Amino acid sequence: MVKPQRLNYGDRVGVIAPAGPPVEEELKRGLGVLRSIGLNPVLGAHVFNQNLTFSYLAASDEARLEDLHCMFLDPCIKAVFCARGGYGTARLAPNLDYSILRCNPKVFWGYSDITYLHTAIHKYSNLVTFHGPMVASDLGRTPINNETTLSLRQLFIPENIICRYPEFPFISIQDGKAEGVLVGGNLTVLADGMGTDFELNTDGRILFLEEIDEPAYRIDAMLLQLQFAGKFEHVKGVILGDFNLKASERDESQNVLRQFFNPYKFPVLQGFPAGHCAPNYGIPLGTRVYLDATARFLQIEAGVK
Repeated sequence: MVKPQRLNYGDRVGVIAPAGPPVEEELKRGLGVLRSIGLNPVLGAHVFNQNLTFSYLAASDEARLEDLHCMFLDPCIKAVFCARGGYGTARLAPNLDYSILRCNPKVFWGYSDITYLHTAIHKYSNLVTFHGPMVASDLGRTPINNETTLSLRQLFIPENIICRYPEFPFISIQDGKAEGVLVGGNLTVLADGMGTDFELNTDGRILFLEEIDEPAYRIDAMLLQLQFAGKFEHVKGVILGDFNLKASERDESQNVLRQFFNPYKFPVLQGFPAGHCAPNYGIPLGTRVYLDATARFLQIEAGVK
């Protein structure tokens, strides 16, 4: 996997909306956060365009794809941040020019629906990307979580990310140790990709999963879909992020996770604060990770060079 260059203070960075439309006030606050850490954000040409056919899309597929291509082609832009998730990146994946990204490696940052692009870019561009808090929906929150903002520090300093209990609320569902390339993201989006040209490859890898507000039976169904697709046959280990469960679903969903992974022999560590949660830590996908579920410890290789 190719790592993008680290960022420097004063760098121009692109902000695009490849999925749903951002709330303008939230986006403005998020842009302010990027400026506060020394970056100079530049909006894509179509970020505030309205899709006249589908209100859940930020702009037409062609316009959203154009913004993504333009940001990677512009040599003055050093990173590409997504404004928000929602839905829509699956519509872009078949027409994305992966050679542009492969020949112009840059930081690509986002999560949730952006998972579809992470998986596609890994497969066809061989580029390390970042599962991290988005400009409008995370950095634009009030009040902003300081730890969420601090996770952007990894883009400036190429050092390994070390996470251990009790600083992180880890729970070991299955003890053991493993090492491999980190892949994954949002459970719903990964399940949607099964059987497509953008299906996730988990062989010999460490799989990260996160979700939000899904009832226990839906988590069960999506895990089964990954299981039936063979995604747990050769995986080295699993890291579970925050599933942001409703109080009424928490116990049942926890039982689903424990019972599902119980027959497997690979380590499973739960409670990494990444995804639809606060704080929302950014993590590089496509780098190597060392997982020790017994000691409740993670070490993730730096995602920039």
